[in-house]
Amino acid sequence: MNKRLQLIKYLIADIVTAIAAWCAYYIYWKHNLSAAGADEKFIYDLERLFMFGALLVPFFWLFIYYLGGYYNDVIRKSRLLELWQTFGNIMIGSVILYFITNIHNTYLIQLKGPLSPIITLMAIQFVIAYIPRLIITTITTHKVHSGKIGFNTVLIGSNSKALETWKEVTSQKRSNGNIFIGFVSVNKATRNVMEKFLPNLGKIEDIHNIIRDKNVEEVIIAIEYTEHDMINLIINKLINVDVEIKAIPSLYDILTGRVRMSSILGTPLISVSHNPMPAWQQNTKAFLDRLIAAFALIITLPLSIFLAIGIKLSSKGPIFYSHERIGRYGKPFHIFKFRSMFIDAEKDGPELSSKSDDRVTPFGRFMRRTRLDEIPNFLNVLRGEMSLVGPRPERKHYIEQIVQTAPHYLHLLKVKPGITSWGQVKYGYAENVEQMIQRLKYDLLYLDNMSLFVDFKILIYTFLTIIKRQGI
Repeated sequence: MNKRLQLIKYLIADIVTAIAAWCAYYIYWKHNLSAAGADEKFIYDLERLFMFGALLVPFFWLFIYYLGGYYNDVIRKSRLLELWQTFGNIMIGSVILYFITNIHNTYLIQLKGPLSPIITLMAIQFVIAYIPRLIITTITTHKVHSGKIGFNTVLIGSNSKALETWKEVTSQKRSNGNIFIGFVSVNKATRNVMEKFLPNLGKIEDIHNIIRDKNVEEVIIAIEYTEHDMINLIINKLINVDVEIKAIPSLYDILTGRVRMSSILGTPLISVSHNPMPAWQQNTKAFLDRLIAAFALIITLPLSIFLAIGIKLSSKGPIFYSHERIGRYGKPFHIFKFRSMFIDAEKDGPELSSKSDDRVTPFGRFMRRTRLDEIPNFLNVLRGEMSLVGPRPERKHYIEQIVQTAPHYLHLLKVKPGITSWGQVKYGYAENVEQMIQRLKYDLLYLDNMSLFVDFKILIYTFLTIIKRQGI
């Protein structure tokens, strides 16, 4: 299904309804204020406020909905959850908008009481905004249930469990939207039960190419109990892909409460989420990342000029240094730093730095102790390749070595890499692969405890590290 078109529908609806709600709110209060005998100057000021607000209010509401996570998944929406999400976003947005526009006034207080302007704005905005959303979501849901639209789905598994799952999903009276395009086998058997029903797309080792070439949107893991030793391999193979991942639950999963139903009539499946944070925290984190990065680049501009001069005077070579790192979902990107080493420092291949590394220039050593060489990382944050807080990005050369001993390292690729991390605060820079693996446990703990509060604490400790000059 075309997610971009669906997103555009919601955006257009939200813009139109925001303007309509603002107009309705203005008309309502102008009528009541005129009836209450408000003076002409106040009515004139209200009209100016309305004209100004009509231009900006739609963007304000789009921003509130974005932070609330409404646009994160525009296809798989629950109408009940959408109701509560819309109500919560509008309740918060109405309070903010009320105080930003300074609508509270003696006339309004005398007319309906101090809270009535907020309640009125909230009610008008909710009714006008929710109805078009409900219509769009209902039409989409009906198309999914009727099988008119769906998601390309691959089944991982090739024997009785896979067949049982496939039959259960496809026999539902109301479709879940799964369009099975084939299965992927996890064993070396020459014959598989599923071959009679779906095409064999290949082995689990080929899953990345299959997902890319077949435009796969959802993966369902349905392997035999005897194949459960393969589960870590399967999950690690799927870490680097941006698809919805589900798995059939065992009786143990059901008894321990791990299975959470999202559809009463659907097949019970465990959702393997790529998002350790709630949607509103994810979007708030992304917004704050870019806002703080832009602010940091501006206020550190004089310092950056000083560092650039120091780099040029202390050694030959360019001011900036850039090389490839691995980001979220295994996508490579080029990280930017101030050059702290002599040119051709890695002419013999990648090599980690240490406290006594003679490749580091004297001025570079100062920058490393204070981590000022990482100021250009904020450019990567602005480009959406990095976050302020997250596991430090590594080069492919070292990742390949790490996963041989600690394959669970790949779980760090669920999130954007960061300028600073829990592992870096607790352990510091790693001088070899063994130390990288030791630091890994802190980054995995961060992954399990991700929140805006944890990010804030890590930023504070990073700032203290810079002040104390405890970097390499």
